Amino acid sequence: MSFELVQGDCLEAMKKMSSNSVHSIVTDPPYGLSFMGKKWDYDVPSVEIWKEAFRVLKPGGHLLSFAGSRTYHRMAVNIEDAGFEIRDQIMWVYGSGFPKSHNISKAIDKAAGAEREVIGVVPSRSPTSQATNWGNKGVDKWHEEKKGTHDMEITKPTTPEAQQWEGWGSALKPAHEPIVVARKPLIGTIVENVLEHGTGGLNIDACRIEGEKPLREIVKGTTTKGRFPANIIFDEEAGRVLDEQSDSGGASRFFYCAKVSKQERNAGCENLPLVKYAPSNQAKAELKRGNEDFNAWKGKEQDKRNNNNHIGSNQNHHPTVKPVALMKYLCRLVTPPNGIVLDPFLGSGTTGIAATSLDFNFIGVELSEEYMEIARHRIKNHVDVIETVLIEEEKQKSLFDNW
Repeated sequence: MSFELVQGDCLEAMKKMSSNSVHSIVTDPPYGLSFMGKKWDYDVPSVEIWKEAFRVLKPGGHLLSFAGSRTYHRMAVNIEDAGFEIRDQIMWVYGSGFPKSHNISKAIDKAAGAEREVIGVVPSRSPTSQATNWGNKGVDKWHEEKKGTHDMEITKPTTPEAQQWEGWGSALKPAHEPIVVARKPLIGTIVENVLEHGTGGLNIDACRIEGEKPLREIVKGTTTKGRFPANIIFDEEAGRVLDEQSDSGGASRFFYCAKVSKQERNAGCENLPLVKYAPSNQAKAELKRGNEDFNAWKGKEQDKRNNNNHIGSNQNHHPTVKPVALMKYLCRLVTPPNGIVLDPFLGSGTTGIAATSLDFNFIGVELSEEYMEIARHRIKNHVDVIETVLIEEEKQKSLFDNW
């Protein structure tokens, strides 16, 4: 297994790579949402970047790229304009997204300077579910002590205009992220391409969904380890809802992957400094809603949390960390044995962890020196030796000479 990390601009890094040199590209690039005010997320990757990705990928090689639900079209079009064939879309569905909708009725009353009557509260989340989601038992004790201190108030509209728009909002609850499934065109037939380049197909059997009993295929006398993989992936909460409502197999028909836990996020980063986290989605939503009581509470509790090592801060403070199990599934789907996986937008290194865990060769590129340091620690936690870590610009001249 070979492993290489590059800190720098992915466009320039890929220009130093040989054509037709990698077997797959699995990546989680910027979505173009200006997420949490991050400058690197101001737009989706350009056609020029995807053209370089196209060049270094072997004929028939697959590109799997995450995208945002609102900007998927821009991502897919740029990838297609670079020469790729859009083959499919994988949907990662999760039930733990927090609504970011703007309460129109409350905003109308606030603009009019009208005070709303409090008629009830929405209880805060239970300590058990909160602790489970964060993957830290210490949260359980903290949340039990604070239970009820940040219940959300239910208010009654005051002005006639607010009464007219009661129940109206501005957005749906986020519950999925699409993944572009693209392929570099084949050279000849798929048989010719697979035999010549080792690319072009999907590793179906390696990604079958295991059930309680092996399923029998249509062809008589053959059995499989599980169901044929589908273009949808569930997290625990979304899968549980499907199981409760479906009468034909439920979530067992699909690959299941929980969101990343705090423990997984920070594994290998124990020696890195703790970084205070940004306000939670709930806090940001309350800011928009103008809940001054919650904002005052949030400010005080934020300070307390940031002084506690088990909550409120992370060594890995990258805002969009994906689960290792999810990235392993995707790498396994499109990469042949001993193949090379490229991630031009490495972030905190999850794709690198996934690829090396499966004994694939890996190349990762990350623009941010800060995130590269996190990625290096996380990946080194999974492999004994990182073959090459190139940081300085002059060293990158010899990059990929052995590929």
